[in-house]
Amino acid sequence: MGLEPLPIKPGSPTVAVPGYDVRVVDGEGAEVPPGTEGAIVVRLPLPPGTLPTLWQDDDRYVESYLSRYPGYYLTGDGGHMDEDGYLFVMGRIDDVINVAGHRLSTGEIEEVIAGHPDIAECAVIGARDDLKGQVPRGFAVLKAGVARDPAEISAELVTRVRETIGAVVSLREVNVVPALPKTRSGKILRATMRAIADGDEIVVPSTIDDVQVLDALRPILQHDDSR
Repeated sequence: MGLEPLPIKPGSPTVAVPGYDVRVVDGEGAEVPPGTEGAIVVRLPLPPGTLPTLWQDDDRYVESYLSRYPGYYLTGDGGHMDEDGYLFVMGRIDDVINVAGHRLSTGEIEEVIAGHPDIAECAVIGARDDLKGQVPRGFAVLKAGVARDPAEISAELVTRVRETIGAVVSLREVNVVPALPKTRSGKILRATMRAIADGDEIVVPSTIDDVQVLDALRPILQHDDSR
């Protein structure tokens, strides 16, 4: 960094600190150009004492973090890097969905929805679809004091995503909801939401902050008119 902090870029935790060679690669392990989405990895060797293994499970550590991209540590996050080396983390690579053969980042869709002036927070999940494999479903919480018609806001959000990312996203509706289910540490329970939308059996996480929020969202997740 030198003597002064680097300029702040909204949405980025800034550049990697010295000692960490952070890169973004495609599915084959090749580096992608600036601005292109991919898997965030750290080139080996890692700094001394950094992420040495999993407790009493060296084999699982190698399989989970070192095997997919030889020579790199797989962080499990996806995102992109700009021309100045600023990293933008868009979400877990597990949150990449396949819509009719197109791989899309739910984090990228969430970023577009969150940019709407009336939205406080949002979540996008990939739900199973007989025709396209998966389709994105959006859920948004309005900022305090917003009293507009939710259907109007939903239409604006769909248009916003279509114009920013493209029609290939196939997002047809964003449900405006009172709240999103979270853990006590503030993490949105996207995997639980996705399981409910897909009709799978779920076990409510013990870390959930307010189970009533999930119960209120359950009928919306199970009923989808967007397909």
